[in-house]
Order: sequence, then structure tokens, then C-alpha cells
Amino acid sequence: MTGPYRRPPPTGDGLRLHFNENTAGCSPKVLEAIARLKATDFAFYPDYDDVYRETAAYLGVPDDQLIITNGLDEGLIVAAIAALQRRGTDGAAPETIVIRPAFEMYAITVQSFGGTVVDVMPREDFEFPLENTLRAITERTRLVFITSPNNPTGVRIANGDIAKVSESVPPDAIVFVDEAYHDFCGDTCLPLIATHRNLVVGRTFAKAHGLAALRVGALMGSKEVMGPLQFAAPPYSLNVCAAAGLRAALTDDERLRWYVSQVLQSREQFYQFCDRQGIRYWPSGANFVLARVGEVAPELTSFLQSRGIYIRNKTGDYGCDGCIRVTTGVVDHTERCLAAMEEFLCGAR
Repeated sequence: MTGPYRRPPPTGDGLRLHFNENTAGCSPKVLEAIARLKATDFAFYPDYDDVYRETAAYLGVPDDQLIITNGLDEGLIVAAIAALQRRGTDGAAPETIVIRPAFEMYAITVQSFGGTVVDVMPREDFEFPLENTLRAITERTRLVFITSPNNPTGVRIANGDIAKVSESVPPDAIVFVDEAYHDFCGDTCLPLIATHRNLVVGRTFAKAHGLAALRVGALMGSKEVMGPLQFAAPPYSLNVCAAAGLRAALTDDERLRWYVSQVLQSREQFYQFCDRQGIRYWPSGANFVLARVGEVAPELTSFLQSRGIYIRNKTGDYGCDGCIRVTTGVVDHTERCLAAMEEFLCGAR
């Protein structure tokens, strides 16, 4: 049984490279849009017509195939409500397949709604375990969580593999593809929703757009699969600041392109550092890199923290013994982290 999610302690003014956030901050246009809100905007329930129309156009889907959520976490809850309320004829608990390693909230959400988590173990190289995933599917399968790029590995998953899973689950099951890190690689299975009616694609505006504290996510899928999700979604979960901030963020292409370019440059610098140090890493499609530093992972994490640099020790995750995960965002932040890592590794040797 998975325990409740526990938020990491505050970092103060430290360098936050442990949450995969946009540490450069949101677009200035977001702050300007929120500052323009009036007292009555806070007093009245929000009007979502404009934000839905503009977000749907930005994502390339019709308005009625989109749900904007209070962070992608709420999207997971909405999908779980829609999928897990249906039990089998034998009364057994519905099953959800989670491919490990995975975001902790998948299992937590499923268990909170009385579902059973069926873990699929990772391959040694973290490539998508398609055959094992297909073998895990049963008549009780109601939900499958797939993350591409994966968190914490950054490994990307081919659309063909996603399609095979979608085609293999029971007719009333949902295949939820979490594309939280889409902006950093461009990969998407969104075109599949036209032919695979059980696919739900999740996005967040927390990472590339820097809206983590405003809590904005999105779900997309066919009309058939979105119907039950729309029934489960709260009517006013997106607050007025988030709605205004999202609309503004979507207009600032220059800011988005700049931050993505910072991520790509930082990732490459991290790879080069690992190559020089003889550290195993996995090429990432996200704004972070997973690297196996070995048994020094806890000490390295603590050392960086003493320098005000926070990274994530992922040793406790499935298949991630001796691994750290480092956000690779603003180039200056990456360079500061790598300099401190080199200081520690040289001393350890």
C-alpha cells in the first residue's frame, strides 16, 4: 500500500533542481494579466469561454474534447473517478496498470478510490516494457498510466507501443498518457485520439510555461472517452488567477522558446559532464536527466543541499538504485550544479 504524498521541506533561497519546475519563472505577461483583475473578478465564479477556446486552439483540439484542470493532479483524479467506479461481474476491485518507475501520484490516486495497482517492472535500460505491459492486462483492467517522456527516467515512448496498449485493454478501460514534459521534446500521441477512442492525453502548464503554483493542467481525448470525465470534473476548479495567467502564457511564444532552448543546452551540458566523469545517464526528452552515480547518491545529494542546491535522490524508485535526478533548466543553474557536483566527485575520489 502506497502512503500519502509527502511534500519535500521548504528550500528557502536554494536552487530548486528537484521538482522539474521552470526556475526562470513565468512570463511577465502572466503577472500583468493577473494584476489587471478587478475585485469583482475575484467575487464572481469564473467565465471559462475564452480560456477554453484559446487553450483548445493552442493544443489543436476541439473545445468539447478538452478539460482544463486544477493541475494535472486533478486530471489524474478525474480519470480515476471515471474509470474505477466500474467493477467486474465478480465484484473484484478494478485494476490499474502502472509502468515503473512512475510518478507517485498514480498509485496514490488509484488506491484512494479503492482500485488495485498492478505494477509492471522496468527493463534494465528503462525502455518501455511493452510485452510485460500487455501480459498485465486482464478483464479487470480499467486504467493504464503511461508517461512519455517518463518521470524520472526521461525515456520517450513510441506511439506504436501506446497504440498497442490501447488496442489490448478491455473496451471500457482508459489509457492515460501523461505528456507533462511534451514541450521539451515535441513528442505526442495526440493524433491517436482520432482512432483510439479510449486514449486520454494529459498535459500541464507547470513545467515549460512556469505556472506550477497556479495549478493548470489539461485533459484531451475523443468525445466518447471525455464524456465520463466531464461528468466527474468539478465545474469551477480553475481559479480566476489561473485562467487569466494561462491565457497570457499562451501568447508568449518567445518566452517559451527561450526556456526550451535553455533546457536543451542544459541537458547537453549535463550529458557532457557525465561523459567526462564516466557516469551512466539516460538521454532525456524532458527538462531533467537521470544519472547513476552509485552508492554516493545520498552523500552527493546532501553535499549539494549544503551548497543550497537541491536535487532528487531516486535510489528508492523501482530500478533506480544509485540514481539522482537533476532538473536541467536555466543554463546558469545547471552550470552551478555541475561545478558543485565536480567538487564533490573529485573529493570522493
